[in-house]
Amino acid sequence: MVSKKKKKYASGEGAQFMTRKAALKKLQLSLKDFRRICILKGIYPREPRNRKRAQKGAGGIKTLYHTKDIRFLLHEPIIWKIRDLKVYQQKIRKARAMRRYGEMRKYLRDHPEMTIDHIVKERYPTFVDALRDLDDCLTLCFLFSTFPSLKKVPRDQSMLCRRLTVEFMHAVIAAKALRKVFVSIKGYYYQAEFEGQTITWIVPHHFSFQPQSKDEVDFKIMSTFVEFYTNLLGFVNFKLYHSLNLVYPPKLTRGLSLNSEKDLIDEKAYVAERIAAMNLSLARIAGSNDAEELPEIDIFNTEDEDPQKLEEAKLEVEKVKKLKTMFKGLKFFINREVPREPLVFLIRCFGGEVSWDRNMFVGATFDETDETINYQIVDRPSMEKQYLSRYYVQPQWVFDNVNARTLLPINKYLMGAVLPPHLSPFIDKTKDQVYIPPEQRALNDPDFKPKNDDEVSDEDIEEASDEDEKDQEEKDSEDEGAEAALTRQYQEEVAEESSSDDDGEDDNEKKKIAKEKKKAMAVKPGVPHKDHPYQKEIEDKQAFRLREKLVRKKHRNLYKSMKAGQEARKKEIWLLRKKRRLHDEKVQEEKKVEKRKQRMQALDAASA
Repeated sequence: MVSKKKKKYASGEGAQFMTRKAALKKLQLSLKDFRRICILKGIYPREPRNRKRAQKGAGGIKTLYHTKDIRFLLHEPIIWKIRDLKVYQQKIRKARAMRRYGEMRKYLRDHPEMTIDHIVKERYPTFVDALRDLDDCLTLCFLFSTFPSLKKVPRDQSMLCRRLTVEFMHAVIAAKALRKVFVSIKGYYYQAEFEGQTITWIVPHHFSFQPQSKDEVDFKIMSTFVEFYTNLLGFVNFKLYHSLNLVYPPKLTRGLSLNSEKDLIDEKAYVAERIAAMNLSLARIAGSNDAEELPEIDIFNTEDEDPQKLEEAKLEVEKVKKLKTMFKGLKFFINREVPREPLVFLIRCFGGEVSWDRNMFVGATFDETDETINYQIVDRPSMEKQYLSRYYVQPQWVFDNVNARTLLPINKYLMGAVLPPHLSPFIDKTKDQVYIPPEQRALNDPDFKPKNDDEVSDEDIEEASDEDEKDQEEKDSEDEGAEAALTRQYQEEVAEESSSDDDGEDDNEKKKIAKEKKKAMAVKPGVPHKDHPYQKEIEDKQAFRLREKLVRKKHRNLYKSMKAGQEARKKEIWLLRKKRRLHDEKVQEEKKVEKRKQRMQALDAASA
């Protein structure tokens, strides 16, 4: 029996991959709808090992997808919903063209709505899975919450993003889950911790929106991502609020005093504004208490039983416990020139009370004249009216307190003072090749004394090398003296032997034998063995090169990329150190120039 001939590209990578054009033909969708479904379902292009086989012998570079993923999309109910939507849109267009407005209103009323709740549940089966993938979700939702009404971004979507992000920040405040914060050019970096999962997101600075002249960003694709992320964030907020015993949607604990608010028109807008102010606590479920504190750590026997790790874990828990109540019992007042939202979020996360000028924003709880205010946050060089009962600090003090997990001295953060550098807490301690600025090293090691250039000067290197040369010369002179003494002793013994009696021809042989024995028994001058100072380093390098040659062929490219990454990090560290050295030299030069000017001014004043 003759077996059938196997067709080319019917198995292997030729059957595993499918081009985008073939996927559109199989699903019978337009490119726009296909992109939308891929974003919602989490399907993305793949990179094959052998592109020529995956493209069935075709040249060029094409967008490839897994055939299995495209087959799964065939059973997706959203595809049928999209087709129904297209049918309704065609009916509406036809009714408008035929001027049948009654039918058009009927079609608009019965227009099908597409829900993607089942996709969220499918992609994130558990709550922990959703928390792990929340970084991009929060970053994009916070970005869209700052957008005005754009052509391809509906106003309802940006308003929904704003509501969901405010709800999430209230959940972080109630759980006291914030751990780190950093202010950069991009915006505010935050890191919170829920159920053992760290969530890091970026909140952009609140500047006026500048429209783009060119279509550099495809807002339609970003809007599709936001459509999925808003559903995900809504589910996460619902779960967080119920785990914290809070009412969802959020409600205020204080009732509305309608008599005092004469201009109150919309009650929902009034509540939404006060919730967005983040200055009031939210209502809890009836009969529930506050969220419980973390219990003490249970100690279990592990495989390594490393006591150092257990101690580090205990210290971390104690630090987090103190961090949660760092601002408890303190009152803050924010001036109008200071960005309000990030500071209110930080202060409320750690138990503090905060307020601002009630004429500028809604939600203020106390006035500036309150004598119980401990700190007033200002961002200006001076103020005309100041109170003796409070400290006037700059906003960076609050951010640095969070990263240091304690209240720092306010001497360097007073009004009008030159601020210390704002150090990033997002540093991976497991990495070896990381540039650590001198200020960070001083915080980590109290005994460290930073130099101006953060490096050893050339004079110190020369002094150290001179001392090493002196020590080496002393050792060499001692070795030479010992060698000369041994040589002298040997010569004396040989001279005594040669000056002895040579009488008797019979005794010549005996004397020769005795001389040979004495020579064999004589102490020979020792030769000191000098180790080459770089010999061990040379041997280690040679051994390392031999080990590199033993790397398998399939792992060589990976090893080369690792080495290239190490070299790139070395270069980056060297560049950062050089920049820091140049910056310090420039600052020193400016100080010198300033001192010269002051001296000249003093001399001119004295001569006058």
